[in-house]
Amino acid sequence: MADRDEIRSRMQGNGVEFLLAQFVDIHGAAKVKMVPAACLDDVTDVGAGFAGAAVWGVGQGPHSHDMLARVDLDSYTPLPWMPNTARFAADLFVDDDPYPFCARTNLKRVLADVRKQGYVFNVGMEPEHFLVTRNEDGSIAPWDPDNVDSLAKPCYDFRSMAPAMAYLQDLTTSLNQLGWSVYQTDHEDANAQFEVNFAYQDALTTADRITFFKMATSQIAKKYGAVATHMPKPFSDRTGSGLHIHFHLADADNGKCLFDDASDTRGLGCSEFAYHFLGGVLQHARALCAVTSPTVNCYKRLQLGAGLYSSRSGYTWTPAFITYGDNNRTQMIRTAGPGHFEDRTVSAGCNPYLALAAYVAAGMDGVANKTDPGDPNRGNMYERPLSEVRDQGIRILPQSLWEALEELRHDAVIRASLGVIADEFIDLKTKEWETYDRQVTPWEVNEYLTFF
Repeated sequence: MADRDEIRSRMQGNGVEFLLAQFVDIHGAAKVKMVPAACLDDVTDVGAGFAGAAVWGVGQGPHSHDMLARVDLDSYTPLPWMPNTARFAADLFVDDDPYPFCARTNLKRVLADVRKQGYVFNVGMEPEHFLVTRNEDGSIAPWDPDNVDSLAKPCYDFRSMAPAMAYLQDLTTSLNQLGWSVYQTDHEDANAQFEVNFAYQDALTTADRITFFKMATSQIAKKYGAVATHMPKPFSDRTGSGLHIHFHLADADNGKCLFDDASDTRGLGCSEFAYHFLGGVLQHARALCAVTSPTVNCYKRLQLGAGLYSSRSGYTWTPAFITYGDNNRTQMIRTAGPGHFEDRTVSAGCNPYLALAAYVAAGMDGVANKTDPGDPNRGNMYERPLSEVRDQGIRILPQSLWEALEELRHDAVIRASLGVIADEFIDLKTKEWETYDRQVTPWEVNEYLTFF
């Protein structure tokens, strides 16, 4: 825990005059109160007050006692776009007790159990996002101020990336000033889509940073006339945005990665311990999907047939089958190096606190039960006929939010990872699906108006 006097000294040195006490709602959206820097003691010891019924999914009504957001001093983060202000991630309390509907508090609960078993869950997340503009009619278009980002395959293209370099450099410099160790940025597979990669940390720190990253992109993009969106699939004919996670468990005492093993008979350089964790993730993948892809829109990027010719670039880069393999991006989980797994299905639209709590719970269930994930799949899943996939017993990720929620309802491990949030999550997301399912879309009008 950071020393309060040290934080106060850093605030003075950084010229910080105001603080944001920040938590997230059930969707992962940042919620804040701003207080003068002189109130540091108050927001640390007592907390900034919130009316919970005004926030989605925190289990409160208009009659409920105030939620108090108590800041975590370790999360001190000066705002690069507003230098006199700093953000602190906060945990929610009600009547002086930790509030179990707080997604951050829930993740800390799950991680504490993992640590009791002797492990630390280390995670790197890759936040893909779009820069867009809004038209007068409310529609959106890729942000393209120089009218050059129009290639069918724009990934890594210099001319397509050039107009965004000032934005990306501004963002990179800002994050590196915070000590995040950004090591690369690139133009992704869709027009006006970008990715910024920074060093991995423990799961709680990474979730805090992903939340702040979304806050930062929203404000820095405005300087360049763009709207930064982490919507998973804003364009039907372009690749969607993921929040790919790279993960391993480390020894809580010495920090040593427990996932690598040069003698691996499967040839991927991974330990049996790692494979058991992986087996748990794969076993619970269908229910886990409800938490890692928690919106209606997420399932527009997890569709079957998401291979050749399914987007302008030729691929969606989002697997729909529950498989793992070597360094192979058509698998749900690829082995990017010895002891280094990457899950490519996680959506940019997830709440990182809930997603990581569910993820590590699934993996730890595999460890407890020594779940065998089977042999790695080394084929191209995009080209494999669906009949062959089914004959081999390969399971498919849910193809809608409704289907995923049905899996979550019956998965005790993933439900338990969400604590009391589980019922609230399922109820809210069921209503989201039902609201969506009642809509009559322009496609339906065009397709059926004079069809019969």
